[in-house]
Amino acid sequence: MTRRIRFNAFDMNCVAHQSPGLWRHPEDQSHRYTDLAYWTELARLLERGRFDGIFIADVLGTYDVYGGDDVAALRQGAQIPVADPLLLVSAMAAVTEHLGFGITTGTGFEHPYPFARRLSTLDHLTKGRLGWNVVTGYLPSAARNFGADDQLDHDERYDRADEYLEVLYKLWEGSWADDAVVRDTERGVYVDPAKVHHIGHRGRHYTVPGIHLSEPSPQRTPVIYQAGASPRGVRFAAENAEAIFVAGPSKRVLAQTVSRIRDALEAAGRDRYSARVYALATIVTDATDEAAQRKHREYLSYASVEGGLVFMSGWMGIDLSTYDLDAPIGQVESNAIQSAVAAFQEFDDDGREWTVRDIGRWAGIGGMGPVFVGSGETVADQLQDWVADTDLDGFNLAYAITPGSFEDVVRHVVPVLTDRGVYATDYVPGTLRNALFEAGDRLPGEHRGTRYRLGGPASTALPASESRSGAAEFASPGRDTTTTAPTPTGREIHA
Repeated sequence: MTRRIRFNAFDMNCVAHQSPGLWRHPEDQSHRYTDLAYWTELARLLERGRFDGIFIADVLGTYDVYGGDDVAALRQGAQIPVADPLLLVSAMAAVTEHLGFGITTGTGFEHPYPFARRLSTLDHLTKGRLGWNVVTGYLPSAARNFGADDQLDHDERYDRADEYLEVLYKLWEGSWADDAVVRDTERGVYVDPAKVHHIGHRGRHYTVPGIHLSEPSPQRTPVIYQAGASPRGVRFAAENAEAIFVAGPSKRVLAQTVSRIRDALEAAGRDRYSARVYALATIVTDATDEAAQRKHREYLSYASVEGGLVFMSGWMGIDLSTYDLDAPIGQVESNAIQSAVAAFQEFDDDGREWTVRDIGRWAGIGGMGPVFVGSGETVADQLQDWVADTDLDGFNLAYAITPGSFEDVVRHVVPVLTDRGVYATDYVPGTLRNALFEAGDRLPGEHRGTRYRLGGPASTALPASESRSGAAEFASPGRDTTTTAPTPTGREIHA
């Protein structure tokens, strides 16, 4: 059977998301990120293209590793200024019927109790089209602005996130019975108190004794997205995620990453294909290969080397401003950056030695993902090859310019994939979870979150009429302490 290809759009409520400098392009409209019409127009476009959803990234700090401050980030508009992604969802949902919404928020900067209500509210308002991208944080500047000296250690962030999810699952899955809201006008009873339960959570990081403030939403638990690449992150994703974002410098490396994720899903007691896996990519396309290549060269002329180095410094944790732009990368004292460049060079045939400037140029379009360049037919060939060779489900598409890059994909690539029978001809109706898996609106029985359902193996919740604050507790899953360095990712692929 021919493997179906899925698309997500990758955006952020800011100007320079993954392609620093391209905001200067005369056709780029990312400066309209504060205009609600930009987001509603984009949502309609993506729904016309039958994208699974729009995935909106977020940060709560600035990229201040480069130069030791945030001056360059501000000058380049490199994910600063940035606005809240959650506030966009209701408007986009109001102008669409099927498009899903994956929203990023961090587990380290907000208590889970009010957050649970916010996501339940959006799941209600979207009629079940909401997803949440779970991030544990990576920018030290964000931690400082919340009163800490730095981020928690890598594994400790995941340990905290484990408990964060535990609290949310208890609230979403284990607090209200499906039939708790009775609306009995004769008896004057709106909610049956016997069917609403205090969760009684008392853990290492959080104490949440009470009930969820929201009645059950269409999905109860929104679709869980995650992008952890380390062994600890992969385990966290395997236990929780239903959509997993990856990036790889080549099909070989990406296939290894996807295989590792599928194995981890099985180790967590789930089916190998119980999570959709999307790879980060950017597409530059036009009516012909030649036109697409001209467009790509034009985009490169706007890309900012400094902006690329701002991002790379933040992602790799090393200040690249301290090195000469034309210094060979071998002089950069960082195992992480050297391993990344070794991966980037997989796309070079001349074997040249990379410089710091090359790194900035490399990150100029699409950030840490490959760039596919060519006609709709050529790009479709490339995408099908990558899916066949890596076991991917689809692609998380960043833009060079917006909404132009997305318009080009809908105009040139989607029709080719559709004609080949490898792209959806219509949406599956219902919630985002049902659209992704065609298996209903709620978490499947094998998922970790179902342990906390009323009557589940981890549920000891008491009805509101019987509960005392903190009187009941749920079992906490074990903690993992594995560490690893991040895996670098790769670059452009021409026709």
